Amino acid sequence: MLLAPAKREDPLKPIYFDHNATTPVAPEVLAAMLPFFSDHFGNPSSVHAAGAEVADALARARSSVARLIGARSPREIVFTSGGTESIQTALHSARCLRPEARRIVSSSLEHAAVLAPLDELGQHGFEALLVDADSEGGVDLDRILSLLDADPSAAQIAFVSLMAVNNETGVVTDIKALAQVSAACRARDIPFHVDAVQRAGKLPIKVADIGCDLLSISSHKIYGPKGCGALWVRPGFKLSPLLLGGPQEGDRRAGTENTAAIVGMGAAAEAAMTYLADEGARERTKALRDQFENGLLACLPGTRVHGGRSVRVDSVSNLGFEGASGEAIVMLLSEYGLCASTGSACSSGNHGASHVLLGMGLDVEQAQGAVRFSLGRTSTQAEVDRALELVPRAVKELRSLAP
Repeated sequence: MLLAPAKREDPLKPIYFDHNATTPVAPEVLAAMLPFFSDHFGNPSSVHAAGAEVADALARARSSVARLIGARSPREIVFTSGGTESIQTALHSARCLRPEARRIVSSSLEHAAVLAPLDELGQHGFEALLVDADSEGGVDLDRILSLLDADPSAAQIAFVSLMAVNNETGVVTDIKALAQVSAACRARDIPFHVDAVQRAGKLPIKVADIGCDLLSISSHKIYGPKGCGALWVRPGFKLSPLLLGGPQEGDRRAGTENTAAIVGMGAAAEAAMTYLADEGARERTKALRDQFENGLLACLPGTRVHGGRSVRVDSVSNLGFEGASGEAIVMLLSEYGLCASTGSACSSGNHGASHVLLGMGLDVEQAQGAVRFSLGRTSTQAEVDRALELVPRAVKELRSLAP
């Protein structure tokens, strides 16, 4: 049962525990961007001084993003409008590279930015082989390797695409396992794409350790602006652009670059590298998440952690609350001043159960009782303490209204 909207009872600053949906733009990122809305407005493709000045700024941002993911050269980075375009450029290019192949290997846990294109391709004669998850949200990578082994020539497999960190549960796919898949793909000349949107800024990335052909990240997941992303392209890989009509991004993505956003993404990449190098900061994030999670488990019987026995990023807790609707919990918490979600922001308009949780073996009722809390670098002890008051209050109130 959904409660009627009520006046917020707690006149405190809202608690934002939805960083997996989007992060706030960091102050240093905003400061880096502002001059490119005013003084430095030239077109980076122009040969005059105003254009060259902006082109230099893009080059610096490209270098920063390259270093964030361990690329050997800034030239390997293609800036896009966001994670979705980065992912779909990768899938489009991989498909074009092997036009005769009609099978695609991926997992049932992928983001909609992967699953929707696969569904569209299914209407044009392609077959998506989606590997299921285990009960803790991990991908069965042995099953993926067996699919590759089943066709030694791999003539029918167009490409493989896997995520590095699940956006709903925070479950991490082991880099060494991804490297095994990469080696198997390379031996068969099969393109391999990795969706690293939810890994970037949370865990280190070195593309050489993965060995993939293509890797996607997004600016607004690492405290940069929305509307900007990046695609890493392995040297020698033939990219087929989605957007045609200009020489921008080394003839790999037409259209005048979104200069301010790209500069912001570069600054966000620098800040992310500083955070990743600070073991204390990362431990602090994990300690807050664990305190929040353990506090709720202790005071709310019938609560479970989805993916809790798997390796997860330090900031994410996906919790199932027996006897209460996740959507109702999120709405009531919003009235209390706490922002969380029921899963992917890109699926928030869909009131069905999470495909990720269903893929982990939960039934529909269990999946619909889930809430994702994702903390961030700026989350505080005071916010966790307050959340440990608000979440039990909301869940108990909703349970009391249940039949």
